[in-house]
Amino acid sequence: MVINRAARLMRRLAVDLVVVVVVALVVGGAVQWFRPLPEPTLQATSIRVPGTSPRLPWPSTGEAALSVTGLGSLGQDRDSRPVQIGVLSGVLTAYVILKDHPLSTDGDTGPVIKVTPQTLAAYQSGSAAREPEVPVSSRESLTELDALEGLLVDSGGDMATLLADWDAGSTAAFVKKMDLSARSLGLRHTRITEPSGASDDMISTPSDLIRLAETAMRIPVFQQIVSLGTVNLPEAGLQYNPNFVLGENGVVGIEVGSDTNANGCYLFAAQKTVSGQTVTLYGAVLGQSGPTGPDTAAVDAGDALMKVALSDLTAIPIRVGRVVGRLSSPWGASTPVEVARAVTVPAWPGLNVSVTGKLSKFTMPVAAGTRVGWLQMHEGTHLIEVALRSTAPLRGPSGLWRLTR
Repeated sequence: MVINRAARLMRRLAVDLVVVVVVALVVGGAVQWFRPLPEPTLQATSIRVPGTSPRLPWPSTGEAALSVTGLGSLGQDRDSRPVQIGVLSGVLTAYVILKDHPLSTDGDTGPVIKVTPQTLAAYQSGSAAREPEVPVSSRESLTELDALEGLLVDSGGDMATLLADWDAGSTAAFVKKMDLSARSLGLRHTRITEPSGASDDMISTPSDLIRLAETAMRIPVFQQIVSLGTVNLPEAGLQYNPNFVLGENGVVGIEVGSDTNANGCYLFAAQKTVSGQTVTLYGAVLGQSGPTGPDTAAVDAGDALMKVALSDLTAIPIRVGRVVGRLSSPWGASTPVEVARAVTVPAWPGLNVSVTGKLSKFTMPVAAGTRVGWLQMHEGTHLIEVALRSTAPLRGPSGLWRLTR
């Protein structure tokens, strides 16, 4: 009797276990089956423009680089080793000042800043060394806008001293702020030692300077100042911008200057409109000299690069049906994707145009010709978007995949 009772209990436990397992399998299978499907991924490929890349007239000495907002580098020459940049450090000084003390573009001149003994000393020592300075006197006061114009247009190193002391209390404290800004901007090859650029230890590369210029030019007041051909300062009077190609061939800035250590340095921006889109070219030329003077040599070298690069900029058509990526599912199915309408993008021959893909909402399975997302291209200040469609069906997952995923 005891044995039979134990056997019945074991059979009942076995049946209950089987029931539990079956229920678990059914419930688990149902959960797996009805779980939301993971989204496919859209991988866009870069678009290579047919033709040969422009042959750029790089200067025979010094360092140089060119880049286009949204398109990337057009090339560089001897760009890997940081060198002295002289007055171009004023761009970073102005950037830090305008981040701390913003100005509007509607006549805002900012606070009045009195010329300090440190500023006067910087002017006197710089003038004695034949470095670029803005004439100042001990009784003078300048507005923030005056000082920035003297710094960026007239390359006045004493204006950097004036602004640094006003902003941070001392040039040493301001240098720390400049260094933090340089790091946040990713200027990996730039070393900051003082705000005016007079030190031999103030070094950078053309590529770092271009990255800085692209960021600084997003500040409207900075962009406004560097586009000025002349400025009128309280003590110095009328001062002319040494960037003598400003306003020609689309040149909109930024700064040119020289000193005995760095020779002629030129950081520039130029724009061209192609198919209704404004494309901005940035460049930097360092360490230039010549019989007409270092400033002229630097601007001439930069101007030669600009003219060739902008003349080769053209409108490139991307026709309907061009395959520009692939839509892939986690269960192994995939299909090429193509552009659904024709677009025109500004580019250079031989350039790889960087693109990104963005998925739209759709249901599985996907029929051929279904709109599945957008292709995005950043061209200058514009974002070009074009719809993408599948070129073939994309099947849904199998039952086995659903249950075993």
